[in-house]
Amino acid sequence: MPSSWFEFRPISPGVTLITEPFVHPFFRANLYRIEGRDFDIQIDFGVGISSLSKGMPIMGKPVLAIATHAHVDHVGSFHEFERRAGHEAEAEFFRTMTDEGTLASWFASQDEPIARLPHDGYSLNDYSLLPAPLTQLLGDGDTVDTGDRRFKILHLPGHSPGSIALLDERNGEFFSGDAIYDDELVDDIPGADISAYVETMHRLAELDIDVGHGGHGPSFDGGRMHAIALSYLQSKDRQG
Repeated sequence: MPSSWFEFRPISPGVTLITEPFVHPFFRANLYRIEGRDFDIQIDFGVGISSLSKGMPIMGKPVLAIATHAHVDHVGSFHEFERRAGHEAEAEFFRTMTDEGTLASWFASQDEPIARLPHDGYSLNDYSLLPAPLTQLLGDGDTVDTGDRRFKILHLPGHSPGSIALLDERNGEFFSGDAIYDDELVDDIPGADISAYVETMHRLAELDIDVGHGGHGPSFDGGRMHAIALSYLQSKDRQG
């Protein structure tokens, strides 16, 4: 049976949104399972308080695990998967899971990082991220083909150096990680680069999508994504 720690909600044909309702709202990331003919894709992995692979319904197919970036709310269960893909710019962070790249201590130091314990006897004193070395590098323009869906990889740095997104160019479905989402964007944390984020936002302001699924917040259409990107660019123009 799936774990009660996670919530699962179908959001489009073959795509399930996974969330952790008991995690601090700021660190409550959106995770996605994409069903494919030859293998499934798991995008992002929560904070690792509870096992994602054990909490998932049994799918019966191989899984390619793709981390959009190395922050704590996206990599907690990354190590549980045999095939692990991400961008080279954060490969060392995935390999070591040091605080420099994951910001795990920021999560753990919150007054209430979780609203309840995942099981009796659990202690946050035992919390840590386990190393998850990449088995596959994904760079800008690469593709991931599940046999019935083909995703183009976009490298979209700014929030973090190795932030990536996946775009199904056939139907316009876009999985953007924390590169862009419909909530307050974060560019003032270690590893963030505002100048790189500005370039990313210029790119996203011109990108044609039908629907976007971000690392946080609700899904959005292409018009809303363009508005978010342009709003970010305007805010930096005012500051500059």
